[in-house]
Formats: sequence, structure tokens, C-alpha cells
Amino acid sequence: MKMQDIKNLDKDDLLGMLGLQAKRSDTSRVLTTLGTFGIGLIVGAGVALLLAPKAGSELRQDLRTKFRRDGKDDADDVTGNGSASATGRSAEQAT
Repeated sequence: MKMQDIKNLDKDDLLGMLGLQAKRSDTSRVLTTLGTFGIGLIVGAGVALLLAPKAGSELRQDLRTKFRRDGKDDADDVTGNGSASATGRSAEQAT
């Protein structure tokens, strides 16, 4: 090994010759973790879209209908305008 070769060695080369490596910084670890998490999100969303039982527009319409119906029932219970079963009375008692 010539003197010029020794001068051109950097820290990673020297540590590699000894079978060691530099310690990773905390920032590097966080970025690696966030990158892995992001890739997992993208893959999970893709799998969910591929395995969805309905088209997105149909699913949104079903959810919209369910939430509107549930919200209306709750509002009627609060005001006392709900059905007899919602107020805890039987149909015979309501008439």
C-alpha cells in the first residue's frame, strides 16, 4: 500500500478494513422508519382497493345513507318524536 492510497482513505474505508461500520444517526433511523411506514401505507391502500367488495361510489353512498338514517333516528329520540320502539314502549302502549 502506497502513501497516496493511505491519504485517500476515508473513515468508512478504514472502518471497513477493521470489520466495523460507523454508527447511524438518529435522523437516519427516523427517516428509514418513516419511509418504511409510508411504503406500508401505500401498499395497504392498494391491497384494500383491489379487495374492496364494492366500487368506491357505491360504498360512499351506502355510508352516507346509513349515517343520515342513524343521525335522524337519534335526533327523533332526543325530541320525543321517535317511534314507539325507540322510546322503549311497545306498539300496543303507543296507541
